[in-house]
Amino acid sequence: MGRKLFYCAGAIALAAAGIYLNNTSLLAEHRPGKPVLLAHRGIAQRFDETDLKNDTCTAARMLTPKHDYLENTIRSMQAGFAAGADIVEIDVHPTTDGAFAVFHDWTLDCRTDGHGVTREHSMADMRKLDIGYGYTADGGKTFPFRGRGVGMMPTLAEALSTFPDRRFLINVKSRDPSEGEKLAAVLNGLPATRRADIIVYGGDEPIDVIRRLVPEIKTASRKSLKGCLTGYIGYGWTGVLPDACKHAMMLVPINIAPWLWGWPDRFLNRMQNAGTEVFVLGPYRGSDFSTGIDDPALLARLPANYAAGIWTNEIEAIGSREK
Repeated sequence: MGRKLFYCAGAIALAAAGIYLNNTSLLAEHRPGKPVLLAHRGIAQRFDETDLKNDTCTAARMLTPKHDYLENTIRSMQAGFAAGADIVEIDVHPTTDGAFAVFHDWTLDCRTDGHGVTREHSMADMRKLDIGYGYTADGGKTFPFRGRGVGMMPTLAEALSTFPDRRFLINVKSRDPSEGEKLAAVLNGLPATRRADIIVYGGDEPIDVIRRLVPEIKTASRKSLKGCLTGYIGYGWTGVLPDACKHAMMLVPINIAPWLWGWPDRFLNRMQNAGTEVFVLGPYRGSDFSTGIDDPALLARLPANYAAGIWTNEIEAIGSREK
C-alpha cells in the first residue's frame, strides 16, 4: 500500500510539473512591441456609469465636459487617432435608404432632436438631426452641445473613406441576421487589404452571418467570448484552444486575466498563433457592462512590457502614456 501511494504521489507530482511547464509564462517567449490601443467611440463625453441598463440615456447623465467632442463623429475619430489610438470603435445601424449610420443608440430620442428607432429612419433624414441635442451634465438645466451637432452623424462609408489606412472595430447593435448580411456585403466590397484592418463584434446572429460570408474578418459576439473564456479556463492548460478562440477578437477583464493559463506571454502567444487579437478591459463585476483601462492605476496593473490590446474610454489620457 505504501509503495502504491508513493507511485501515485509521484504521478501526481509529475503531472503537476508538466502542467506548470506547459503553462508558465516564465518559459514563454515575450513578443516585443507596443500595446495596441483601442479607443471606444473615439473621444467621447463620459457619463455616470452607476446602475447602467441597456436603455439608460447616458447623454442625460453626462459628467462635466472636459472637451467638446461627440462620440461616433468623424471629428471624434480623428481626435482619437491623433491621441494615439491604433483602432477606433464605432457603432452602426442600417438605414432605410441602404446606408449604415454611425451612431450608438437604438433610438434617437436620448441623444438627438429626433424620435423613434434609429434603423427605421433614412440616412437622409438623420443627417438633419442635432446629435448633441440631449447632452446635459446638470439634470437638464443646460445643454452645452445643443445646436452644435447638426449634420454630424456620419455613415460607415464616410468613416472608412475618411480614414483609408486606419483600423476600425465595428459594433453591430442588433441581433438581426439580415444586418449581418448587409454589413457583409459592404465588407466584401472592400479590398482584402482593407478588410484586414477591420474587426466586427455584436449580436450572436449577425456575427454568425459575417463569419460565414466574410470569413477573413475577425469577429466577436457574446457567444464567442463566453465560449472562448470558459473553454480556455476549462482545458486551455493543455495548449488546445477552443474553436471560439480562433481567428477572433477576445476581450479579457483585467481582474480575470491573471487566472488564465499562461498569462501573460504564453496566453498571448497562443492567441496570436490562433489569429486572435486580445484586448484587456477594466474589471468585470458581474454586470453586462465593463469599463475600460481608463486611468493610470488600472494601466499599472498590466504586465511589464505588455504588447497586446488595451480597450479604453480615455484615449486622450492613456494614449499619452503608452505611445
